[in-house]
This record gives sequence, C-alpha cells and structure tokens, in this order.
Amino acid sequence: MFEVKMIGEATGFRIGLEHAGLFLIKADKGLIACSYLSIETAERLGDALCLVSGVSSFEEVLEVEIREVSSKARKYGVREGMLGREALKLLS
Repeated sequence: MFEVKMIGEATGFRIGLEHAGLFLIKADKGLIACSYLSIETAERLGDALCLVSGVSSFEEVLEVEIREVSSKARKYGVREGMLGREALKLLS
C-alpha cells in the first residue's frame, strides 16, 4: 500500500510494509520520517532529517517527539524533544 497526503504545504508519504509502515513528510527544507531512515546517511549527504518512532499515522508523526536530528535540521532550529508539528513549521 502507498499513500500520499498533503499536510499543509508539505507532502506526506506512507509505504505499507509487512510489519510496519514507513512514514515520511517532505517539507521545503527537509524531512520528518520514521526511524527506517538513517541520520548517518542524511549527515553524509547534507540533508535536514528529523526522526520519530512508534508511529502508525501521519497525525502521530506530527504529535510525537522528535528523537534524532541531523546537523542541517538543527541549523533550522529543530531539536530533539520538540513535537513533529513544531519541526515541520521550522522545515517549511
């Protein structure tokens, strides 16, 4: 299953996998995603990435705390512990 959803000016993508869903919200300056993605790769490529975990919907991505942040996302003001919704505003 694949789902695309507009979340304000950002675009949300959900890919249904066998045991969980992969969630990703793409904003102008970076991404908020579940922990399927890698901060290490984002660092190597210079991308702004924030990771959340334990989510099963776009709404949960926005309501849970950010667990990991790449240095580029940190430059935009994103910090661990802020809600996904707050991080999305900074990345939009």
